[in-house]
Amino acid sequence: MSSTYAGPYGADDYGAGAHRAEASRKKPSFITRMVATGQPSTVIAAVLLTILMISFRPFQPSGPQLSGSGGDIVNQLGFGGLGAVALASLLMLVDRRVLVALLSPWWLLLLGFLAIATLNTPVPTDTMRTVAFSLIGILTVAAILTLPRDADAFSRVLVFAGFVILGLSYFGVVALRDVAVHQAYDVEAQHAGLWRGVFTHKNIAGPVMAGLSFAGLYLWRRGWRWSGGAIAVLAMIFVFHTGSKTTTATVPLAGMLVALPGLFGLRSLVPVLVIAAVTTLAVATLGIVYIGPVKDLAATLAPDLTYTGRTPIWDYAGDMIAKKPLFGYGFENFWLTQTVFSSDHPFDRSWDIRGTVHGHNGYVDMALGMGLLALCTAIITFLFVPLRDFARTPPYRENIFLADLFMMIVTFSLFNAFLESFFFRRTDPVWMLFVMSVLGLRLVARFRVPTRIER
Repeated sequence: MSSTYAGPYGADDYGAGAHRAEASRKKPSFITRMVATGQPSTVIAAVLLTILMISFRPFQPSGPQLSGSGGDIVNQLGFGGLGAVALASLLMLVDRRVLVALLSPWWLLLLGFLAIATLNTPVPTDTMRTVAFSLIGILTVAAILTLPRDADAFSRVLVFAGFVILGLSYFGVVALRDVAVHQAYDVEAQHAGLWRGVFTHKNIAGPVMAGLSFAGLYLWRRGWRWSGGAIAVLAMIFVFHTGSKTTTATVPLAGMLVALPGLFGLRSLVPVLVIAAVTTLAVATLGIVYIGPVKDLAATLAPDLTYTGRTPIWDYAGDMIAKKPLFGYGFENFWLTQTVFSSDHPFDRSWDIRGTVHGHNGYVDMALGMGLLALCTAIITFLFVPLRDFARTPPYRENIFLADLFMMIVTFSLFNAFLESFFFRRTDPVWMLFVMSVLGLRLVARFRVPTRIER
């Protein structure tokens, strides 16, 4: 395929001159004609996104390990193959300029800290296998973003993946309730009756469905009324049945922060509003643990506020971060380790830290595993750089719609990270959607997105 192909970002003439010259000599083969339409690229992207969301083992019981677990041979082979397909597609079907545009110095620096954190573990080779899943996921996301030729093709990718995820999840709720709905005999019996669909836990199902609701809104705005409306409504109904009040509240908040200013010609205010909202949520969550005056105020106004037992975890984590602030304890080398088991734990603590699988806060876990320097880099990479890209998005209809979609997912995910941990968490669907949105903003800020390329 011609190297002038740029996916939906900056569509060129797709090597029209070369194709005309070739056509003048002989009739193109069936495969050549198919590739020229862009249909194979769209199909590949749709399949990649669908598999990345539902994994190779849908409807698995919840547990400490998320999808992409390193010890699962099915996931090892499956995601290895997925990465190979993604890499081949990127090399064969995507313009090199687009691939270069994906490279961000901040991402490279953050990956450097990830490499240091990987080596800073007792058995780096085991940790490398875990990191490999996350890198394969990022590679696959890059293919999903760049393979569709135009906005219509990307919309078809979203529609296909969205309806497959929703269809399987609702089917599971109806016909496979023992695995698609949390049960009283699960490890977390308190979640009995809450929906999780094809996912391992309601805390994954909720954010993914939130992302689908944003995708449905994007499709609606593009004029895909039936498919967009159906995806948005079905996704939000599912979010409600996951029992997550936080997700149910932050989905419309993220949507309004991004979309409403543009309706009044104040799109430039979006970065300011997002930063203000993220800062406010940081103070309302971590602030009541780490900031003295805020902690005292919370003790007076809401003495029982613990975010479902999270504040004792954050308090303990803060003490441990202070002991190794620069590079942390190593990637995924803190919770459920001897470091935690051998620590002094007050008998009156409301939560048994020793059984915690993660810190229920992405920022805290990044500081624990990779250090405060990595956390600062992550904040720049995940918040300020996407906001800069959003502000630089050219004023074309399709670019604006896509930038809004990606910014909604980024904003919601940054909110969600204050209560859940998913950064660099293998091929966790929540992490994958977040990476797709961060990289997607980078692309829409640099290339014009055509509505449809004539085949």
